[in-house]
Amino acid sequence: MTENRDEIYYDSLALLKRMVAIPSQSRQEEKVSREVARFLSSVLPQCDVKRLHNNVWVAAPGFDPARPTVMLNSHIDTVKPVAGWTFPPYEATELDGRIYGLGSNDAGASLVSLIAAFRILCEKENPYNLIFAASAEEEVSGGNGMELLIKELPPVTLAVVGEPTGMRPAIAEKGLMVLDCAVRGVSGHAARNEGENAIYKALPLIEALSEYRFAKESPVLGPVKITVTQIAAGTQHNVVPDLCTFVADVRPNGMYTNREILDQLQREFPQCEIKARSLRLNSSHIEESHPFVFRCTMLGLEPFGSPTLSDQALIPYKSVKIGPGDSARSHTADEYIVADEIREAIDIYVKLLDGLRL
Repeated sequence: MTENRDEIYYDSLALLKRMVAIPSQSRQEEKVSREVARFLSSVLPQCDVKRLHNNVWVAAPGFDPARPTVMLNSHIDTVKPVAGWTFPPYEATELDGRIYGLGSNDAGASLVSLIAAFRILCEKENPYNLIFAASAEEEVSGGNGMELLIKELPPVTLAVVGEPTGMRPAIAEKGLMVLDCAVRGVSGHAARNEGENAIYKALPLIEALSEYRFAKESPVLGPVKITVTQIAAGTQHNVVPDLCTFVADVRPNGMYTNREILDQLQREFPQCEIKARSLRLNSSHIEESHPFVFRCTMLGLEPFGSPTLSDQALIPYKSVKIGPGDSARSHTADEYIVADEIREAIDIYVKLLDGLRL
């Protein structure tokens, strides 16, 4: 088995390098999707590998609807390369035990590690069904990624989402809701004492909104966070503006649904028109007593709350975010993964999942 795991580990590194070499920005993942599907078909000939749009998924043999189901998931898309790269972003460069390349850390390393764990676990008897899913459009929370894929998959009992967390389990993740807000006044000539300036009306509301506190705070994510990030008003210098619009970035904390937050803000601020662009990206939370989380703590992996968004926001089931690498390397020039982080991740995933009872 040790020799087999070494072979699987080196397969994982080779797959990661091929993925880095394929440009795969969000909504442009077809080539990397085909490569992942081809690889899975070659190493898992006993499994039926399926593609849905640019998503790829496969179930371990012996699927039984009466048993709980565990989904292993990570994403195949990347952001655009920033200007500061010194290594070629679409070429896997190995140096001092690191693999540099766009998507190596976020989230290629998680994806290949989860595939490796899936291969190993397919050889074992487990009290649950096992699915691996590679999702598209994660970086833009697109409608043809996890949101589409989840409709095709069977019901999931637990999702293990691969993102760079240093193999610490994120047991809660903040969601996202973008609010478009408007405050109305009355137009007039700026030289005369007339009109009702919408900017002046909006300023105290903006301050009150940014300082507003919801009663329930999460022990791992803290309070709901509201940040006003954009503002616009006025048509020209000598006209009192009759409309001031602004945008608020809201990060839910797992204690409220997006709908509950929106409804409460609309009640508390009736002077302001508040509309949500979407209610799709909800926060997530799993209990520290959950069997998977318990196994994490037994291995010395400290649970935490994550402020960054992932496909967890679109998964309507219990989920944990955990993977190799460091979130601070994501979306940066000269992004990299340490090769040994992948070997360690494979071993940890298998220890956490082998024989897990849900």
